[in-house]
Amino acid sequence: MSDIDEKQMILYAQMANLVSLILQWPDINLKEIAENFSKLACNAHTVCDGELRPLGTGLYPVISIINHSCLPNAVLVFEGRTAVVRAIQHIPIGSEVMISYIETAGNTMTRQKALIEQYFFNCACPRCVKMGQSDDVIESAILEGYRCKGEGCNGFMLRDSDDKGFICQKCGLLRDKEEVRQIANEIKTLSNKVENLAASGVYGGVHPLLGLQYYTCGKLEWFLGETYDAVRSLTKAADILRITHGTNTQFMKELLFKLEEARAEACYKEAS
Repeated sequence: MSDIDEKQMILYAQMANLVSLILQWPDINLKEIAENFSKLACNAHTVCDGELRPLGTGLYPVISIINHSCLPNAVLVFEGRTAVVRAIQHIPIGSEVMISYIETAGNTMTRQKALIEQYFFNCACPRCVKMGQSDDVIESAILEGYRCKGEGCNGFMLRDSDDKGFICQKCGLLRDKEEVRQIANEIKTLSNKVENLAASGVYGGVHPLLGLQYYTCGKLEWFLGETYDAVRSLTKAADILRITHGTNTQFMKELLFKLEEARAEACYKEAS
């Protein structure tokens, strides 16, 4: 509890007081209830369906001992109320199984902030130890940066440590938030060129969110009559999600059924 900031402590105290008002037990311990809320926030997991839509919160003591990495070798998914940890790459004997507690598609500063606020630790995974190095700057630029508009500069502007504005990592140009907001509005007019944007690659080749993106694209393409594109997207989705979700889950059975239907339709179009 000593690591929790004042605002969070007040919130837990208010929640504990609410529990006291509901239960109306004469010997209720408000401090103990507040501590339990704190433990719940750090150790509970959001239970999601096959498409990673939140359904509720669950406590899984065994899962809670698995450590975090922003470059995980496993993912946590749910089959109903059952939590399942699946490897997304080869894990040598003796190596630690790691999952991600947070959204990994953020730059190092964003990820560290999220971990400190909810889990009270700094990450020292292979991605985080590169903070400030050229690889980290490039990744941050792709994920959260803005192209510098300084004359003759092709660098990226990243949020400064004080969160007062953005500074170019190449020429040092500083812009306040209002200037960047205006630039962002200009960018919206160029949204039809998103296919030319650089991919960050932070999810690697196998990640449930990447697979679900292909799955969503496949369903939309099929709905729009783009059957061949749908088959391509659904195949990519199946290749990823059979690893992250398992082959015998209801979700995967539905995906594979859709893929077979799309393939049959594609074959029919070719023959006709």
